Amino acid sequence: MNIQHKQLANGCWNKLTFFEQMANIGSEVERTIKWREKNTQYSQQAFERALELLSFTIDDPKNKTKLKEILRCRELWCDYIVGDNQYNQNDALWQNYFFAFNWAARAGV
Repeated sequence: MNIQHKQLANGCWNKLTFFEQMANIGSEVERTIKWREKNTQYSQQAFERALELLSFTIDDPKNKTKLKEILRCRELWCDYIVGDNQYNQNDALWQNYFFAFNWAARAGV
């Protein structure tokens, strides 16, 4: 795998709070959705970056009590973008899910 976020991979990601991590993942999710109809290459790249950030979040020791949610998020995200969307997800669902993390990160929770 070609690491896109090299500085974050070197430990900077673990310095962020869980809410900041999820908000950053949400930014890549938003880009994936935004570019899906306009430029499939950009959308694919954003999707891969979101997966990379999810992997960093999974590997962060402080998030071990949240692994169930993070792993489920990754599973559903992959199903929505490259799978059969067996859970009948939509763009608004993903945008609303990550909006809550964005709000919490900005509020400093």
